[in-house]
Amino acid sequence: MKQIVIISGKGGTGKTIFAASLAALASSKVMVDCDVDAADLHLLLNPRIVERHEFRSGKTAWIDPALCTACGNCAEVCRFHSIDEGGDDFVVDPLACEGCGLCARICPVEAIEMRENLCGEWYISETAYGPFVHAQLGIAQENSGKLVACVREAAKGIAQSRGLDYVIIDGSPGIGCPVLASLTDTNLAVIITEPTVSGIHDLSRIIDLTRHFQIPAGVVINKFDLNLDNSEDIERLCDSIGIEILGKIPFSAEVPRSLVKGIPFVEFSRDPVAHEITSAWNKVASALAGGQQG
Repeated sequence: MKQIVIISGKGGTGKTIFAASLAALASSKVMVDCDVDAADLHLLLNPRIVERHEFRSGKTAWIDPALCTACGNCAEVCRFHSIDEGGDDFVVDPLACEGCGLCARICPVEAIEMRENLCGEWYISETAYGPFVHAQLGIAQENSGKLVACVREAAKGIAQSRGLDYVIIDGSPGIGCPVLASLTDTNLAVIITEPTVSGIHDLSRIIDLTRHFQIPAGVVINKFDLNLDNSEDIERLCDSIGIEILGKIPFSAEVPRSLVKGIPFVEFSRDPVAHEITSAWNKVASALAGGQQG
């Protein structure tokens, strides 16, 4: 079983469009959407949810009014000012509470309970392209990295139990915690970039990240023909550090039309974009078949 993660140094580079196309091209795989802060791969895969699970992480203080003696010790020690006195009662502002638990430790009558937060949900679904694991982090919730680890572990279990060859991960953009959770322990990172000044800068950062974790990487330049000079700069950068250019995808007005229809692009069109995505996947599959390890 090989794990492939599709990442980008910034949002909006076409990462999910590429991932959805791999869902249509690859056989014997499970798809995973690890962009849990803004999940959207399901819009193109049209999943049927078969399992729904709560995601709980972190804790928030709760004061039992029947036990509270209104001594005020908790409000005095809370450095986050999350405990307010309302008449004879003390109440916790859940948005301000950081879950440190100090209030519960110093309460003389044990009136404060640290309750685990419901942060979101994760799902196991079936699609026309095979199994799909995805999630939705709640509004203003934290610990997206833990949720990414959760869905990745579930997908790995599905791949092992069904004897599937690939786990294909649509990762988060950037270089933050959910990206680290998406990237680590994978066999290959496919980095989607675009020929802009910010795109080149963010590509450099994400390459540094893959090299730090010793994850083999390849680059796909999306809309390469919008700025040929910048595309050449990207090629020179990759050549200087030994990273293969897996594909150079041209701009196409057909791409947003496929999004409106909710269809992976390689099934929507047979234009040069679809051809280049197919070629990139063939290179990825060939590299992994050759024993490339993460």
